[in-house]
Amino acid sequence: MSDGIERDEALALLKPGRREKLRERAHAITLNCVEKRFDFCSIINARSGRCSENCKWCAQSAHWKTGCETYGWVGTEACVKAAKEAAANGADRIGIVTSGRTLSHEDVENVCAALKAMREAAPKIGLCASLGLLSEEDLAKLKAAGLQRVHCNLETAPSLFPSLCTTHTAADKLETLRAAKKLGFQICCGGIIGMGETDEQLVEFAFALKEIAPDSIPVNVLHPIEGTPLADRGILDPERVVDSVALLRLVNPSTPLRFAGGRRDMTDETAAKCIYVGMSAGIAGPLLTTPGADFDDDRHLAVQAGYSVGAKKAVC
Repeated sequence: MSDGIERDEALALLKPGRREKLRERAHAITLNCVEKRFDFCSIINARSGRCSENCKWCAQSAHWKTGCETYGWVGTEACVKAAKEAAANGADRIGIVTSGRTLSHEDVENVCAALKAMREAAPKIGLCASLGLLSEEDLAKLKAAGLQRVHCNLETAPSLFPSLCTTHTAADKLETLRAAKKLGFQICCGGIIGMGETDEQLVEFAFALKEIAPDSIPVNVLHPIEGTPLADRGILDPERVVDSVALLRLVNPSTPLRFAGGRRDMTDETAAKCIYVGMSAGIAGPLLTTPGADFDDDRHLAVQAGYSVGAKKAVC
């Protein structure tokens, strides 16, 4: 068993010259606390673009001119098709993702209808959704329709968030997450590394996630998109990516860390290093505005690292 490390120790391990110790300690925690099962999920981008929020990293924001594909609700049939395909590919769950701050009453009804149809068409796959900021009332309706896991990313350290988005706050996100937890949902909550966070803010982010105690932490690496305010930031150094994953693992010893956006920017060598220091899950197939990882590629890397697919959950 492990409760992770303290803040001062986490920060010290990010200092120059400590990389080997950071990674080896993260690997040891991975061996001792992470279940040797590589969990896969898939998503459907069920409403794209025209988002009212001004998140500086996001191609779907209406505030930026990115050429992002825009369309409204895709309908139940498309969601069912995505669920069947995800199940056939061996995914553990499928997530409905919609752009926008929140859902209207009509939106909620549409998603509920899709969830019920997906459950009937693919009864063994888990149902997840990323639908923005939601009230407890709407979450209860979604739960009754079969939703099992709610995704809402913290995105970054709370101290950095206001410089990256001003149309909603980290506190708004936490309100949705608390409401979801109150109703008994599983929680998926992570964020994006490579948006200018300092060592101190990376540690802050890791401990903020620990306080939330999610069931899954998706780790996105910024893929700078032309037209967004972060377009010129560049791809994060691969070694910093690995160190960030190691730090997240040390602070969150047994929570699945999930490859998400930015995986396609990594070499397989970098991805293998990430698995070594703690990455133990993935999102496969198309993402929102960027391509996702291939099921077979990440499955191969996971098997090479000693993981299986489909075992039981939780050991530490």
